[in-house]
Amino acid sequence: MKEQSQSLPNPEALATQLHWRDFLELTKPRVVALMILTAVIGMLLAQPGIPSWQVLVFGNVGIALLAGAAAVVNHVVDQRIDIVMARTRKRPVATGRVSPVDAMLFAAILALSGMILLVWQVNQLTAWLTLASLVGYAGVYTLFLKRATPQNIVIGGLAGAMPPLLGWTAVTGQVDGHALLLVLIIFAWTPPHFWALAIHRKDEYAQAGIPMLPVTHGNRYTELHILLYTVMLLLVTLLPFATGMSGLIYLVGALLLGLRFLQYAVRLYRGDDRRVALATFKYSITYLMALFVVLLVDHFVFF
Repeated sequence: MKEQSQSLPNPEALATQLHWRDFLELTKPRVVALMILTAVIGMLLAQPGIPSWQVLVFGNVGIALLAGAAAVVNHVVDQRIDIVMARTRKRPVATGRVSPVDAMLFAAILALSGMILLVWQVNQLTAWLTLASLVGYAGVYTLFLKRATPQNIVIGGLAGAMPPLLGWTAVTGQVDGHALLLVLIIFAWTPPHFWALAIHRKDEYAQAGIPMLPVTHGNRYTELHILLYTVMLLLVTLLPFATGMSGLIYLVGALLLGLRFLQYAVRLYRGDDRRVALATFKYSITYLMALFVVLLVDHFVFF
């Protein structure tokens, strides 16, 4: 009996473990990880050599803390919507595992910690731009645009496109045109990325009362816009090469990745298939990560 009791999990420890997992889930760690990847690449592209370890560590931690705070606010604001949608109904605030008050307190701690870290160890420009990005996502997009217009993703996408610029300013302390090109790439990528998911989850968005483009204008209209934005994205991704920011390695990679994305968009437009929409959404994530990695490889090969 003694050996058996020692092998059983401690209920209090288990509760604490689940509690912290809930708070970690509130920060949307996978989304934040993708943002940090693009921020790191912005840092590495900002100068020929490797930035200081202080900028790499404190800059990314500060950006991650503020991005996590924005994600927590999103959970609280979208509590009613999350309960309705199958994809989100098990989220901590939606299920009541974390109260809205506790979640907002957690968000405030994350945001304050991130701002202090960025101002103290990086620079004020990066701190204020990151805060503006938080306000744009958690405030302007989540509170207003998401429920106000089917163009919510297009208008609100700027906030999510900021990480490469934040990484760049963390290193240089100034806004540069090449950094804005990286922002433009993510800005053009956002609509086909989210609209593909919106087609797959159309019924849930309709039930939740969110005016996503497939809900308000139908699948065919949305699929056409995914195709058009994918073409625009392909053209935009050529700008780093056209402006001398990158070389042939990036050009070949951008074309191959972009043409594959375009193939998905064409298949979706021709077939109107929810499974293709989901496949397009999943590829779009791989696409963005691979594109920035190729850009980084090109940078260090040519420098």
